Amino acid sequence: MEKNGFVPVGKIVGAHGVKGNIKVYSYAESLSVFKPDSLILLINPKGFEKSYKIKWVKPHGKLALLALKGVENRNSVETLIGSVFFIERSHLPEPEDGSYYWLDIIGISVFTTHDEYLGVVESIIPTGSNDVFVVRDPNRVHDNETLIPALGSVILEIDLKLKTMRVDLPEGL
Repeated sequence: MEKNGFVPVGKIVGAHGVKGNIKVYSYAESLSVFKPDSLILLINPKGFEKSYKIKWVKPHGKLALLALKGVENRNSVETLIGSVFFIERSHLPEPEDGSYYWLDIIGISVFTTHDEYLGVVESIIPTGSNDVFVVRDPNRVHDNETLIPALGSVILEIDLKLKTMRVDLPEGL
């Protein structure tokens, strides 16, 4: 879900200590997207938006621990819990050749090599060895979900401009 050039990179899950430090579950593979002094946008579950600048960031187990300018105590952090953390898309590094950001894949229409419409990528399941795209066609009553492994032998083409993906499904899918 992109919003005015900003993309989601994490979610505030808690406070850390009493000085306004924030625990963030990162959607990104690397904490390098959380740069000190960069502008971020927080959108809380009710849709309220507010901009902040990052003071500092460091890893904290599977989470990121960071501080925002203007958030000085635990009470302030607790009002932000559940907010989604957005950064400017231009601050994302370019993906490697043949790699894509999940946010670019979700919403793409999927077709077979025989031009059969399978549906839209609704979510992605990370499995360790390769991701799996969850494709749904709401117009089909039965078997409206197809799980497609993100493998070069299956995913033949992704066109981000046309928002389409062409796949060669293995037997049984």
